Amino acid sequence: MTEYVHTRDGVPIAYDREGSGQPLILIGGAGQFRAVDPDTRELTTELARRGFDVVHHDRPGRGDSGGEPPFRLAGEVAAVRALLEAVGGRAWLYGSSSGGAIALAAAAELPGVERLVLWEVPLGEEQGSDGAEYLAALRERVAADDPEGIWRLYTDGMPPDWFEAMRRGPQWPLFERMAPTLEADAEALAWTQSAPRAQLWAPVTAPAVVLLGTSTFPFMADAAESIVRSLPRAEKAELPGAGHRWAAADLADRLAGYLPPSEA
Repeated sequence: MTEYVHTRDGVPIAYDREGSGQPLILIGGAGQFRAVDPDTRELTTELARRGFDVVHHDRPGRGDSGGEPPFRLAGEVAAVRALLEAVGGRAWLYGSSSGGAIALAAAAELPGVERLVLWEVPLGEEQGSDGAEYLAALRERVAADDPEGIWRLYTDGMPPDWFEAMRRGPQWPLFERMAPTLEADAEALAWTQSAPRAQLWAPVTAPAVVLLGTSTFPFMADAAESIVRSLPRAEKAELPGAGHRWAAADLADRLAGYLPPSEA
């Protein structure tokens, strides 16, 4: 059953909550929200079976959540703050892909983040300019009200069938609606290049697990190494997976391995 919480600015955030035990907030990446993401719905259930109180939400402007353009990183952090408060003020954060950059920003700003789990965050070179350039290009398409152009820009460099399957699929109207929210993903990734990462993430005191699939894209390994070097308490681990995807049971097992023995 969908529940709602409101940010301090009054934006309604829709979420599912399942299980009991260690609170865990899932932060989706660029193309993820509940209606189009059966993999994360399955992950929610698998985690709930392993001792987690799981929150799977629609990010601002997606699915059943509210919000109006412009969609900014600050709004994503505000949503995480509201969800943290809803689960009692303390939780783990799991960030998928660009959602991992949002998780990092939330952990740098908000109290109560007890652990970070980051899946294949697609970071550019430390202090590089590509993130800011991409953000500027995406904002031009948002300003032009061009959802197809937004998605074409986002999927540039990816396998061509990714965009074509989305464009021809029955859920395309949902992706059209959420296209402007990709600005927040782009801003989060640009933020990770805005200063030396060790300096940027110095406030992140929670332990972090940086996960990679065993057959991932090569640049993801470079990004993972940068995160591990730059966070005060981080480790890298591999998970069976390829093409930026995982099996829900495998990921849930890995996360459950970090629970204290009395909670697992």
